[in-house]
Amino acid sequence: MTGIFGALRLPASVVFGSGQRAAIGMMTAQIGKRALICTDARMGQDAQFKAIVADIQANGVEVKVYDRTEADLPIGGITGCVEDCAGFDPDVVLGIGGGSCMDMAKCVAVLLKHGGSLRDYYGENQIPGPVAPVIAVPTTSGTGSEVTPVAVIADTERGTKVGISSPYLIPRVAVCDPELTLTCPPGLTAVSGADALTHAIESFTAARRQVTPDLTVKNVFVGKNALSDTFGLLALKNIFEALPTAVKDGANLEAREKMMLASLSAGCAFGTAGTAAAHAIQYPVGNETHTPHGMGVALLMPYVMEYNRPSSVAAFAEIARAIGLTGTDEELSHKLIDAVAALLAEIKIPVTLKELGLPEDKQDWTAESAIGAARLVNNNPRKLDVDAMKAITRAAFSGDRASLSS
Repeated sequence: MTGIFGALRLPASVVFGSGQRAAIGMMTAQIGKRALICTDARMGQDAQFKAIVADIQANGVEVKVYDRTEADLPIGGITGCVEDCAGFDPDVVLGIGGGSCMDMAKCVAVLLKHGGSLRDYYGENQIPGPVAPVIAVPTTSGTGSEVTPVAVIADTERGTKVGISSPYLIPRVAVCDPELTLTCPPGLTAVSGADALTHAIESFTAARRQVTPDLTVKNVFVGKNALSDTFGLLALKNIFEALPTAVKDGANLEAREKMMLASLSAGCAFGTAGTAAAHAIQYPVGNETHTPHGMGVALLMPYVMEYNRPSSVAAFAEIARAIGLTGTDEELSHKLIDAVAALLAEIKIPVTLKELGLPEDKQDWTAESAIGAARLVNNNPRKLDVDAMKAITRAAFSGDRASLSS
């Protein structure tokens, strides 16, 4: 590839900073007069959440709160919310909470505008046009959903998680206030931060695509590029500086700020570049073990990196230098994998798929299922086939990273 190519698709407005939740009422009033807020039961009882609702109402906006969002977003819950608020006819939908609450707002915005079933929109670029405007307010630092073109839901009848991806899903406004993460418990802080780490590494090391005029028109995710790389490095620098502190000392606002900036930046990066093998393998692993997405992708990362290293020496070295490591490119490409593994161990992410509860006889099944996720597989920097996937899943099951090194 010659020349610099870059692509970014982001909200019309991204606001970051402690105390910025006080702007939500004014921002909502600029968009509409009736606001539906999607959140979960825990957040619905939170004093800060109630203050945000009161602020929106004080700005002359009528509010309906839907606080029954469930983790992993079962499809029935989304249709339930749409039916629940059909008569309310909102002008704007707010998602306040973790990734599931923000994804709920995105999915509801699609159905309010275009109707039908969510199954009509599975895959890439199936949403026919703009959706109802969404304001996304994260309360965890992990998914980056406040800036991404993706929503992940659980199709309970089919027993699988499914992604919907389209630039139309990107929220209109993202308000990122690190103070909203101060009550996030250590385990969730660790898993969320590990998710952001994976987004940043996989987007920064994604395969480069052949640049054509229709690349960004026909594809939601366009591979490694100059603009997504900037955000990926910003995310990684902050994660290595702040994640262990945020897990150990949740009241440390500086660590919380760095982690929310990292999560946001990682979302900006992978929302355009895409993710790869770790995400492909986590889908079947998550379905089988019912363990958190962030935990699964992070556990897989050192193994995937070991497999990808021969194709990613320069990219790994660039990340390693950004986080303060020294050496030749070759040395740094090994040091980075060790640094990632050490960081994950420090925040107590499990090391093997066996620990995660994957049955021994499901190792090859996991690989065979993962290879079907073509979008993620094709985005991987090193070519993947079923045998390569099996080598990764077996290594990740036994903890034998060395079996992948070359």
